Amino acid sequence: MTSTYLQDSFYFDYNSPEIQDLIAEFRDLSSEKEKIEKLYLKVRDGWRYNAYNIGLTEAHYKASTIISKTEAHCIDKAILYIAGLRALHIPARLRLAKVSNHIAAERLEAKLGTNELAPHGLVDVFYNGAWKKCSPAFNKSLCDMYNVEVLDFDGTEDSILQEFNRDDHKFMTYLDDYGHFEDVPLNYIKQIFKDHYPELYETYKEAKDIKF
Repeated sequence: MTSTYLQDSFYFDYNSPEIQDLIAEFRDLSSEKEKIEKLYLKVRDGWRYNAYNIGLTEAHYKASTIISKTEAHCIDKAILYIAGLRALHIPARLRLAKVSNHIAAERLEAKLGTNELAPHGLVDVFYNGAWKKCSPAFNKSLCDMYNVEVLDFDGTEDSILQEFNRDDHKFMTYLDDYGHFEDVPLNYIKQIFKDHYPELYETYKEAKDIKF
């Protein structure tokens, strides 16, 4: 039932003033498609993507908290988009995956010991009778920096993969799909992080936020 994916929750707290302000300019748009597209662009480009800022606490993943930041992890941006969509009465849910990054991989490997990122946050959006996947993570300025085509999304087609950059160099590969979730599965996120980066987990498990 899609109504499950319209619920307000601790994490998707769309009745908060912060999320209501986020979606205020989109309430009166004439179509769901337009709402999906314009909110997507706002979330994609309004918060700079930062792969090195991941949370292990409940507070980190609350939409009304994320909105106050200037940069955010892919899961954070997915949560923000989901909260906004639900506030606009459009069903949406979180999806988690594992990806490998081939651009700036040296920095990733220096920080994480691998170029694999897990978990990676995506969004499933229900529009026109079907679920479609999208990734609002990579803001336009970041894509320009790495010479990658920016991802657009209007609910009609999946939009998650920038496999190559404009020079036909490998950019990203999806390695695993952990499925979709009605709410933010914090314990599962922590377990995935622990499994992939055990030393970092032990170092930062008591921290409010991890900033490498």
